Amino acid sequence: MTFALPLLRNSVRTACAAALLLAAPAALLAPAEPVEAAQGNLDSAVAALRSISTMKADFTQTDRQGQSIAGVMTLKSPGKIRFQYQDGVPLLVVSNGKSLTLVDYEVNQVQRWPIRNSPLGALLDPSRDIAKYGKLIDTGRSDVLSVEVRDPNRPEFGVITLIFTKKSSAPGGWQLTNWVALDSQNHRTTVRLRNHKYGMSVSDKQFTYRDPRRTTRRR
Repeated sequence: MTFALPLLRNSVRTACAAALLLAAPAALLAPAEPVEAAQGNLDSAVAALRSISTMKADFTQTDRQGQSIAGVMTLKSPGKIRFQYQDGVPLLVVSNGKSLTLVDYEVNQVQRWPIRNSPLGALLDPSRDIAKYGKLIDTGRSDVLSVEVRDPNRPEFGVITLIFTKKSSAPGGWQLTNWVALDSQNHRTTVRLRNHKYGMSVSDKQFTYRDPRRTTRRR
């Protein structure tokens, strides 16, 4: 990266906070219009998410200023995910299936949220009824789906939009390619995925972390 580490760290922390604190907890959205074709597409997107047993993909995370960092995302159903950032970024985002944790090794801080209180609950929480409360956004293309998730009663949680493209080799026939998180201050964070791989063996150890507050203890 061409910018200084303090700027990088602040940028990444802001982006991570946006991605984590944008939530769609219990009631996500008012139900979308009951159009049969649209509901079918929404069901397809939900089925694609639920069909993933394990997945790895390279990701690029870009903040509102256009600054980007990269890493590897690992997902295991139900509810486990890990964002391993590139070398030089002392942060880790990991979910053990119950809670989502942001670990900042530079300042030895750990922040944790229940999966339900995170926008990634739309991706991770198997009890989240996206089909009932999600909103399908028209993309004008039959091979691209856009699903918007928000809680109108909690505007401070912002909005997350999941984008899928049609791909026969992906679980459920649709591949999650990116998502956009917009917080209540209109700070936008975009995460793009590439080099998707499915169905590999993934150990649960991938979803633990070294607690910087207690270096001999793993959670």
